[in-house]
Amino acid sequence: MSQSTFVKSTIILTIATLLSKVLGSIFRIPLQNIAGDEVLGIFSLVYPVYMVALYLSVAGIPLAISKLIAEVRTKNEPHKIKEIYFTASILALCFGVLSFAIIFGFSSQIANALGGPSTEIALIVVALTLLVAPYMAVYRGFFQGFGNMQPTAVSQVIEQLVRVVLILVISYILVSMNYSNEIVAGGVMVGSVIGALASLLYLRFQYTRSSLKVATSNKYTFENFKSWSKVILKISIPIAIGSVTMALFNFVDSFTVTYGLRSAGAQADEINSLYGIYGRGLTLVQIATVFSSSIILPLVPLITSKLAENNISGTREIIERTHNLTHLISWPTAMGLLALTLPLNLALFTNLEGSTMLAIINLSAVFTSLTILGTGILQGMNYARTGAFIILAGVVVKVFSNISFIRIYGLDGAAYSTLFVYLLIFIVNTYFIFKHIRFTILNGKIVKMIISSIIMGAVVGLPTLWWDIASWSRALAMGYILISIVVAAVIYFALLWVSKAINKQDLKQLPVIGKKF
Repeated sequence: MSQSTFVKSTIILTIATLLSKVLGSIFRIPLQNIAGDEVLGIFSLVYPVYMVALYLSVAGIPLAISKLIAEVRTKNEPHKIKEIYFTASILALCFGVLSFAIIFGFSSQIANALGGPSTEIALIVVALTLLVAPYMAVYRGFFQGFGNMQPTAVSQVIEQLVRVVLILVISYILVSMNYSNEIVAGGVMVGSVIGALASLLYLRFQYTRSSLKVATSNKYTFENFKSWSKVILKISIPIAIGSVTMALFNFVDSFTVTYGLRSAGAQADEINSLYGIYGRGLTLVQIATVFSSSIILPLVPLITSKLAENNISGTREIIERTHNLTHLISWPTAMGLLALTLPLNLALFTNLEGSTMLAIINLSAVFTSLTILGTGILQGMNYARTGAFIILAGVVVKVFSNISFIRIYGLDGAAYSTLFVYLLIFIVNTYFIFKHIRFTILNGKIVKMIISSIIMGAVVGLPTLWWDIASWSRALAMGYILISIVVAAVIYFALLWVSKAINKQDLKQLPVIGKKF
């Protein structure tokens, strides 16, 4: 594959991944509007269980297949492509069926641990996706092995688009027919199953019409399966473990927040609704970090190449540049979310329930972004195991901090726990990065970015504390948000420009507006 083709393919896949993540984040807002906090709560409780099972089952398969197919093509051994493809398909089927069987067989126990029987229907329905998703992984890896990223990119968008549309349509229909929240949540999960199926059908269609076929006269044997399965698992298992680490935070929340709420005295019928309110904050933070991640992610692989060249100064420059850029974006985002907590809660989620919790968790957006950056840098420095270990340690801390803080502060405690854990991981990540590559952690520019963000937040946020936001209409709240975003952006960048915290070179790195400089 030529360098230009590789770059083009990578850009296509990055854009598709970004679009998929955006779709996967914003749909929770209309879902809450249509079905309410309890349905959003059930969805937010169940989905992380499915995601962890999915990551452990198939996360490493596409990369393993693509790597192996690319290798045998380079060696001009096309007959081995069939062996790789068939072996991966069998492994995917086994892992998918096993994951589904575990969730289905223990659905009652898992549901009770999540908060009660109300989550069981949704759990069983979404588990069906595990019977479809493994085949998607195989096809995506197959195409990527030939350097064709387009089918993977398009299939990701199709999956999310179909999923989101069906989730909203099904929830609207079931709510209008006065079905119970348990049935609505279960119906919503059907969207995930059909979305995955639509993606698989597209991939299969692309496979049948392409010139890339698995065709050879050699017979596939059990010995082929044994030898290739060892190779595939050796590559895919570490990737799966690395991929699941971030998903574990939501997984831990699903079990420990509900446990903490029960310990704090919440009744069973309250827990789903309370978790739905908690899910409001997670939605906003997820949206905020999607954009920051998309900006910093393309820069991280450069670290690997610089280190391979033993270019320490170049590596240091990239680390400092990515840190500056992340601070430039994440601080105003977090402060903006914090300042506009009340109108955002009303405009997006119909009421002011959980506003204190929302304010706390909005602040965590900056440290969530910096944690994602730090983990990515460690991966680029070939310390992926260290990064994964730090995340896993953070998950353990979150288990205990969730339970402890919720007992003291109620639902707000879950937000305090999230803020505390991401701040802690950011500090530990920074320590290990600094240990290997000495870089400037905090400079004058970053300090000015933080101060400018605080001033910006105060200007647009303080008025909301004086006004009676509860009496506002949702349209008025949204109008205030839109005006505030424009005012905040002008204030923030004006302060940075006057204080010489940014220059034209910095502005060129920003999305959309960067092209104008």
